[in-house]
Amino acid sequence: MMTTELTLLACTLVLAIVQIMLVAQMRTAETGLEYNASARDAKAPPPRPVTARLQRAQANLFETLPLFIGAVLIAHVAGREGDLTLWGCWLYLLCRVVYVPLYAAGIPYVRSLVWLASMIGLGMVLAAILIG
Repeated sequence: MMTTELTLLACTLVLAIVQIMLVAQMRTAETGLEYNASARDAKAPPPRPVTARLQRAQANLFETLPLFIGAVLIAHVAGREGDLTLWGCWLYLLCRVVYVPLYAAGIPYVRSLVWLASMIGLGMVLAAILIG
């Protein structure tokens, strides 16, 4: 059965794909289609600041995404889904969406608070698994 938590997990995976495509598009605009389609034997120029920030935002998502995937799937399989997992999934996803433009714009502190809130969302899902 498809639950809201699994739907939110799928939406988070869509976000990951969007971040991959956004970085790829920006990097191609910087290096050119010919370089991007090549074997990339020659060294590429360094990314521009916004592209580099988006690369770091993508890497940051990929650090916690496996944990989020595992937590949501464990909660689902173990039958531990409830208010805590629902709100935790929403918090994680929404914060990860907000995090991207904050990082791209180079906004400090607020970006870190949003990241922390996403981790609280992940912690809520884990708490539902471990505490019940």
